[in-house]
Amino acid sequence: MFTLLNMSMGILAIIYTFSGQYSKSALLIIVATMLDRMDGQLARKLDVVSDFGKELDSLCDLISFGVAPALLMWNLSLIKMGTLGILVTLIFALCGTVRLARYNITEFEGVYMGIPITACGGLVALMALYSTKYATNLVLVLGLMIFLSYAMVSKKIKLKKR
Repeated sequence: MFTLLNMSMGILAIIYTFSGQYSKSALLIIVATMLDRMDGQLARKLDVVSDFGKELDSLCDLISFGVAPALLMWNLSLIKMGTLGILVTLIFALCGTVRLARYNITEFEGVYMGIPITACGGLVALMALYSTKYATNLVLVLGLMIFLSYAMVSKKIKLKKR
């Protein structure tokens, strides 16, 4: 249930993005991060972890933390950069996809390879929320999007699970 609510927040975030309601979109992505956190904890607590649940979670995460934040930032800032903005939007979503696919086929040993898509999507949502209130340098937005894309797929960045 929490997983599907997470995806619902992502879809609503996309709808709000295309309605020009960027703050609402960013807040929905942030709510999705909380739901994603709860669904994993609840599944482990209730001992209902399954391959189906893992795949469903990844598909929902791709929408909420890959596609929704990428489209939000494209509509809010990257659209002004033309083809380069489109490329960065695509790269963010594609790197998120690769990160999720790699995670699903890798035996988890307590260390995440790359920064989780949930964290990157949440950071983009926070950046978008900031951008709705204050003028933001387009080069900075572009750089952060590229860095977060790289961080999702990097084998050099390793984070231990708490």
